[in-house]
Amino acid sequence: MRRVLGIDVGGTKIAVGLSGADGPEIATRVRLETGENPLARALQAARGLDRAPAAVGFSTCGVISGGRVLLAPNVPGWNGLELPRLLREEYGKIPVAIGNDVKAAAVAELRWGALRGVSTGLYLNLGTGLAAALVVGGQVVDGAHGAAGEIGYLLAEPGEPSFADGHAPLEERFSGGALVAHGSTLLGRTVPAGALFGLPETAVLVDEALRTLAMAVANLCVALDPERVVVGGGMMAEGARILPPLTREVRRVVPFPPELRAARFTDDAPLLGALALAHALI
Repeated sequence: MRRVLGIDVGGTKIAVGLSGADGPEIATRVRLETGENPLARALQAARGLDRAPAAVGFSTCGVISGGRVLLAPNVPGWNGLELPRLLREEYGKIPVAIGNDVKAAAVAELRWGALRGVSTGLYLNLGTGLAAALVVGGQVVDGAHGAAGEIGYLLAEPGEPSFADGHAPLEERFSGGALVAHGSTLLGRTVPAGALFGLPETAVLVDEALRTLAMAVANLCVALDPERVVVGGGMMAEGARILPPLTREVRRVVPFPPELRAARFTDDAPLLGALALAHALI
């Protein structure tokens, strides 16, 4: 099998990898800080690995709508970027698939991981931000504008400041970024999100955040009726603390409770997702 190329551009890092087999294997990889001119730097790194791959998968923060990247304010110069056109110019006739990073991670879980064989499912990504991917008929649902699963914008309370006001209500209550902000304010010093789970002083904060997340997940399960919920992202280093309250609330609320399971892939999930998108093209 010819090699495929995966590129992931996120808020803090760029990852580029090659895969020569249809499996969760990365033969060669390069990691860079996102920094300035992320696309140019990502493509330069990709050229160094393979100038003529069989196919290319590209995962990105934000969503692709109308030929542009939207909802991606954390990468310099990324919001509004005409990414599909620029990748066509770079790769010509080589097939290219572009996906949101969380949706791409869900594709990796569908192809090789904890969603394998699942027809209706939910992939939940708990990282610096908060997002999900909906799986129907064994395929990730994009939505009319590519924004299906952007659950960070869900309301946690009626009438609260929301997208039109520059807010992402649910993400501001439960995400790595939110926990760092709230925990650091409470403690008077900056503390990593993971560390907050073990501090007595932040137990109430963490418990309340988990209750809010669990309610949202349960509501999603009522709406979607998934057979399995897979939870991934960097915060799943605290999975032993996160999964039990989610499971309890889902079992309490959902008429037909799905199975909850930790994702197979964590740090490399978006890059593996980009490679899964590329493999699907050949």
